Amino acid sequence: MKAIVPILFVRDVPIAAAFYRDKLGFEIDFLYGEPPFYGAVRRGGARLHLRHVRDPNFAELAAREASLILATVEVEDIQALYAEFEAKGVVFPQTVTRQVWGGTEFHVRDPDGNVISFVEY
Repeated sequence: MKAIVPILFVRDVPIAAAFYRDKLGFEIDFLYGEPPFYGAVRRGGARLHLRHVRDPNFAELAAREASLILATVEVEDIQALYAEFEAKGVVFPQTVTRQVWGGTEFHVRDPDGNVISFVEY
């Protein structure tokens, strides 16, 4: 096996892709369809796919459940990445936290309610 690519459900693929590009520093790999209903973003070895749905089914659940994480991205310098995102005005449902299971992580919520964890082991 080589990699796993989470598929996030979003209401508007171009808007979601722009969030990942502008706020989190990802590059847009592609937007597919007219209007786009599928796309991909990447940063380094991390890739996320974006799939249009009318109502993201996890948005309501994510609002009720603490730490409902839909993807985890392993990083090398958690403090630098956090500072980069903070400077771009990213809102964090969880700030940098050392976990008892050994990782240090923070969470980001995208405009559709998808929570992404960035973790350093």
